[in-house]
Amino acid sequence: MFLGTHTPRLDEKGRLFLPAKFRDKLAGGLVITRGQERCLYVFAMADFERLAAEMNNTPVTNRAVRNFQRVLLSAASDEIPDKQGRVTIPAVLREYAGLTKDCTVIGTGNRVEVWDTTAWNDFLAATEDDFADQGEEVIPGGLF
Repeated sequence: MFLGTHTPRLDEKGRLFLPAKFRDKLAGGLVITRGQERCLYVFAMADFERLAAEMNNTPVTNRAVRNFQRVLLSAASDEIPDKQGRVTIPAVLREYAGLTKDCTVIGTGNRVEVWDTTAWNDFLAATEDDFADQGEEVIPGGLF
């Protein structure tokens, strides 16, 4: 499970140091792709393969399904971290997420998200009230 918030920097070659606590799970390979809200999603290869298999069971006759698959998969990039735990983020994905130097990497359970730090701070500030007001609507059973 991926948890926590980390603030690595992108180097001049577009490489990002993966947080140390995420490296073991991602060492065998990963997929970086467009995420929602202009962040990047990073999946362990096995998790992405399961997601892709589930998407293969969706109806291609549904326009929303086709559009989601197109956006998610068209810029997806399979990568293997180097020995120092760095991964290269392709230019098309850096541009999509507005990544320059300061990044925020968050664990969201089954995936990692990579955000431009300013965009992450803005997102967090804008959604804090919604977070405070939600609970049972998001997690059935009222754990909160």
